[in-house]
This record gives sequence, C-alpha cells and structure tokens, in this order.
Amino acid sequence: MQHADRRRGGVRLHRQADRGRHAGRSAAEGAAAARPCDGYPGEKRKAMRRTIQRTAPRADNDTGRTMPHAIIKLGAAILALGAPLTALPAQAQATYPTRVITMVVPLPAGGTADLLCRFAAEKVGAALGQQVVVENRPGGAGARVGTEQVQRSAPDGYTLLCAPQLTLSIAYLMFGKSGYDTRNLEPVSVLATYPLVVLARGGLPADNLPELIAYARANPGKLNYGHQGKGNTGHLLGENLMLKGNFRMTEIPYRGSAPAINDLLAGTIDILPDYLLVNKQHIEAGKMKLLATGGRERLKDYPTAATIAETLPGLYADTWMAVAAPPGTPKEITRKVSDAIAQGFNDPALRKRILALEAEPRGSTPEQMRDLVRHSLETWGPVVEAAKISIN
Repeated sequence: MQHADRRRGGVRLHRQADRGRHAGRSAAEGAAAARPCDGYPGEKRKAMRRTIQRTAPRADNDTGRTMPHAIIKLGAAILALGAPLTALPAQAQATYPTRVITMVVPLPAGGTADLLCRFAAEKVGAALGQQVVVENRPGGAGARVGTEQVQRSAPDGYTLLCAPQLTLSIAYLMFGKSGYDTRNLEPVSVLATYPLVVLARGGLPADNLPELIAYARANPGKLNYGHQGKGNTGHLLGENLMLKGNFRMTEIPYRGSAPAINDLLAGTIDILPDYLLVNKQHIEAGKMKLLATGGRERLKDYPTAATIAETLPGLYADTWMAVAAPPGTPKEITRKVSDAIAQGFNDPALRKRILALEAEPRGSTPEQMRDLVRHSLETWGPVVEAAKISIN
C-alpha cells in the first residue's frame, strides 16, 4: 500500500511539473504572438494585444498540452491583417471625398443637358470641398460610350454619370441583343425636367395638334417627321403621337437636333419633336410653328399652345437629366452627393438660371429618382414595344 501511494504521489508530482513547464511555454508563446502588433498605433496595439491574450491557448486541464505554436502565430497574423482591412470601407465612406471627382456626360458639350450637368458639378464640388471635373464622352447610340465607362468604374463615388432620362430607364429594351443595360446603376439625383414640344415648318397647313392630325389623316403618306436619332425622346414622341392619334408620318432620323432644326427651317421636313430653348428664336421669328407642348401645363410664354394631353388624353412627354453612380456604390456616398445637389439646386440664383433654360429644377433624392426611372419605363416602354424600336 505504501508503495502504491508513493507511485500515485510520484505520478501527481510529474503531472504538476509537466503543467508548470507547459504553462511557462504558453506564456512565452503568448508574448511572441503579441509582437506582430508592435507596428500599429498605441491604442490599436493595446486593443489587439488584449484580443490575442484573450484568445491565446491555455494548457488543457486534463493533458496539460497547449495548441501548436504555428497555429498561435497564424491566429495573430489573421487578427493583425484583418483589423485594418475590414475598417477601410467605413473609413472611406466617412471621409469621402478625398480627391477629385469625375462626372462623365455621355453627350457633346453645350446645350441644356450639358449645362445642367455642369451646374450639378459646380454645386457638388462647393458643398463637398473637392473639385468635380466634367468629362464629355459622347458616342454610340443611347449615350453608350460614356455610360458604359461609368458602369465599369470602381463603386467609390469618384466617377459619376450625368445622363438623360431614356439612357437610365429604357436602354435595355432598345438594345436587348447587344447587352446594353443600365438598370444596375445607382440613382443619385434628378437635376431638372423639361418638356418636349411639337414643332412644324412655317408653311405647313396646320397651326395646332388637332389640325395636324386631321391633315395627316386626310393626306396619308404625305407628312414626314425628323428626330435627333433612333431611340431618342423626339423619336419616341413622334411614334407615340402616331399610335395615339391614329395617323402615319414618315420617319427621318438625324444625328442630333441641329441638323434636324436646319432641315425644318428649310422646309425639308414637316414636323420635329424637340425642345423649346434652342428653337425659341425661330418660333418668335415666324420661321417655325409651335403646335403643342408635352408638359402637364401650357407654357407661360406661349399660352395659346395647348398641351398634347388636351388633344390626346394621358400623353405627356418630358425629359430629365440625372446623376447616377456605378453599380454597388455605397448608399452613404450616393446620399452625400444627392444632398449636395439638393442644397445647390435650391439656391435662388441657380434656380433662376435653370428656369431661363425652360427647365424645372428638381434636385431629387435617390428614392425619388428611382420612382421617376420607373415612371419613364412605364411611359415609354410600351411605345418601344409597339413601334418595334430596336438598336443593335
């Protein structure tokens, strides 16, 4: 019995000694694991050391064994690398912007659309304290070249798109086969809206929309109309007028408004759905006729020109310019840009300048812009399908 007690006592003593040795190694390994934190600032270094010490392996109560030293070092390395990386997105959003922002306009410089984008760039830059550079990147039907450049850009808020309504709402319907789809862009803000108008050559025997419809029905195949290009607002309005008014005109596409306006003035084409601002001088000089406006109200300067809806109920035609961001841009960033635009577009001096362009200032929220994109799709989507408009 005494021998057995001595053996058991000896075993207990050996186990205690093993635990002591293992505990000593664990403490040394914990100190070594903490050393990778030395390169970090004081408070972060202390916090990381406390984390490693809390998670450092301890001797097992039954076996006295600890985790291998390599696993301890791997855990420390993961903690040391992971902490700063996971903090980067939140830090970037909180400090945005820290460098120059590029606003891509997929249209030529000049004109109402380009001016509205430049107003937005100026106001965003002033509000956020960073320069916003406007880059005109025209090219491709549906403003495709500049738009796809933004779609491919990093979702960090440093590349933005300023584009017209149809580019942001129905491009995927018209470019189905080619894969041009803008629905993944993040809404930021609608800048301003402005109506289309229906213009006629000075010698056309019609002074308003009802007379135009009557003349077209009485003279099938005689009238033609021009527009700014396939899939543009003028094209869609021309098609919608014929669908709702039950008459036909021959379509003549142009590359932009300028050549179409020149041909209307020359009497080469009969009808042109376009915008008021660039044609106002010609209307007032009697060189072309204003038959109707696509807005919900009559124009203040031309109260005798009825709205299209007064003749064809429910048919409204306006457009808008808006800012969008690359797919996946954080909402904190899009909201910050949207708030800057809203603040700037509420400035009385800027509102006066926009109203002088025959446009209505908006400065919407991202949510309001999403609703306007949906409304545009509901308005023009059926026209694209009914008229079988396809661009590939």
